Amino acid sequence: MSDSPDARTAELSERLQAVRDRLDAALAAADRPAGSCTLLVVTKFFPADDVRRLLSLGVREFGESREPEAGRKVAEVLADWHPADPGDAPAFDMIGTVQSKKARSIARWARTVHSVDRPKVADALDRAARAALDEGERTDPLGVLLQVSLDGDPQRGGVVEAELSALADRICAADALSLRGLMVIAPLHGEPEHWMAETARIHTAFRDRYPDAAELSAGMSGDMEIAVAAGSTCVRVGTAIMGERPLLSQ
Repeated sequence: MSDSPDARTAELSERLQAVRDRLDAALAAADRPAGSCTLLVVTKFFPADDVRRLLSLGVREFGESREPEAGRKVAEVLADWHPADPGDAPAFDMIGTVQSKKARSIARWARTVHSVDRPKVADALDRAARAALDEGERTDPLGVLLQVSLDGDPQRGGVVEAELSALADRICAADALSLRGLMVIAPLHGEPEHWMAETARIHTAFRDRYPDAAELSAGMSGDMEIAVAAGSTCVRVGTAIMGERPLLSQ
């Protein structure tokens, strides 16, 4: 990608600023401190060049959901990203469904996995993260958010509230994982306000039991403001910034 501005960079800049303004306004309306909710830009289906454009616009936190697309993209971006400050490196989170057989590759590039909902996946990620640590492919334990099922629909993924503690304890006992908190995707049926109120209730109880796992990944392009009011510490925004998905993914 050329370093000169182009139409796509201008489009992304405008969309990004609009979402940042929405997030700032949502935090102010909820009487929360500025910066208390992270914007995770979801770049799944979009090419590495778009990630590079976003880097030039100051974005450092990204969400991906498909492996091996994500692994290839991360490697391509990092191959030519050489910041003067090592702390300025971008971070990539896995926000989609995790298949156990792909845990090894995910553990090489993901900072945090937002979608852990089964013991089998937790165990596979623990083994994969341990191998990545031993081989110098990562320097920190793999962060884990437990995906909560708000409506109990097994087709949508997530662990029901009654089983959260058992899975959380399993993560806490894992050698190469770090429990960070919860993730939710509001069901399409019902009112978003109802689901986010349920999210806030579950998150409060979970945080009381696991005070070091206070993160809450909730809210997307359409329900970001409601999620922030419910206490979200990370909103995952794709379409509002990236636009409609391309017909073909890389």
